[in-house]
Amino acid sequence: MFDELSEKLEATFARLRGRGTLSEADIKEGLREVRRVLLEADVNFALTREFLERVEKQAVGVSQLRTVSPAQQLVKIVYDELTAMLGERREGLKLSSVPPTVVMLVGLQGSGKTTSAAKLARKLKLEGRQTRLIACDVYRPAAIDQLETLGAQLDIPVYAERGEQDVVKIAKNGIDVARRARDRVVLVDTAGRLQIDEYMMDELERLKAAIKPDEILLVADGMTGQDAVKIAQGFDAKLNVTGVILTKMDGDARGGAALSIYGVLKKPIKYIGVGEKTDALEDFHPDRMAGRILQQGDIVSLVEKAQGAFDADEAKKMERKVRKEGMDLEDFLTAMKQIEKLGPLEGLLKMMPGVNSKMLKQVKGADPKRMRHLEAIVLSMTKEERKKPDVMNGSRRARVAKGSGRPISEVNRLLEQFREMQKMMKKVAGGGGQGGGGKMRMPPGMFGGLR
Repeated sequence: MFDELSEKLEATFARLRGRGTLSEADIKEGLREVRRVLLEADVNFALTREFLERVEKQAVGVSQLRTVSPAQQLVKIVYDELTAMLGERREGLKLSSVPPTVVMLVGLQGSGKTTSAAKLARKLKLEGRQTRLIACDVYRPAAIDQLETLGAQLDIPVYAERGEQDVVKIAKNGIDVARRARDRVVLVDTAGRLQIDEYMMDELERLKAAIKPDEILLVADGMTGQDAVKIAQGFDAKLNVTGVILTKMDGDARGGAALSIYGVLKKPIKYIGVGEKTDALEDFHPDRMAGRILQQGDIVSLVEKAQGAFDADEAKKMERKVRKEGMDLEDFLTAMKQIEKLGPLEGLLKMMPGVNSKMLKQVKGADPKRMRHLEAIVLSMTKEERKKPDVMNGSRRARVAKGSGRPISEVNRLLEQFREMQKMMKKVAGGGGQGGGGKMRMPPGMFGGLR
């Protein structure tokens, strides 16, 4: 979502780099460009003005330090202010000391409430909190079916009363069931509604009064820009929401909602939806998001993602095997599958410091089915060929290409990438690649090689 914003900010700061000092005129010129970039990203006008006033106040008079240039100091000031604009610090779900914690999810129809409820339930379950979903959308056709299907997929109980139209009664009965089952958290999925629909908003007020939720989370579509902020204001005026889940943050939008919603409402963004699958819900960390926007990476999130995706026992087993016998194509395939679990490559690269927009553009053309193609090629080889890829002569390559349904150029590219990874693994196993300056280089074409 922030690709265009990141690219334009990076270009602005690049023009300021290399100058020994930054005059007041330099800073004003740079901040004029930042202002334009933020407004183009659909950030609230008043927030943009306040943001730039704070940055300018801190930036004027910044001088050359021994190890940090004025431009780098300006980036640090912008980073701190972006973090403040996004909410300053991570705010998680407030859990009641007396379970179950009751969470109401509200928002417009189509904003992703039901899917977000399932995603949040999955996240809470993985944290060891017994969770129940309550279906209180009695208006949308198949809304109950959708929630029950998601609950069955995740092995999470769903309370529903088909034919009942009183959402207050449904919610209270569901919470009673959850209390008897000793559930830790209850997520109440409500029907989508416009904030100007008085009857439907009154229903939410009655529901809030009856069940006294510990959290009221507004589910807002991040693709709607400033409209999301106006919608949030309408819901907050009626319900006093406690937090926000921004959905569709993997989409091609300008990001104005994410940059404006905390500043306008002063209510924290607690989670962001980054895909359609039930595991595509991330905790929102303002400082980490600011780092991603300024292309500084987000190593902490990358490590957390890796810890959740990798099988530690499998990784240790593979490490011992590679150290003892070297890497073969089966190991290579296993490693690629582990990396695939981390999600789209473009998203991973954004978390790495120093990866700029030009690098990301090279990855965007990669075929999302490349892992299936790679697997087809490897599985079309004999066991001997997987163990000893050096035996792959021209006729063997042609046979594998035919068997996998892929062009021979892809077979050749895979073998080339494998040899590069073998060399890299030898360096790692040998203690860090003397002669290479201690830097690990990724094999050429590794990112997006199969198209």
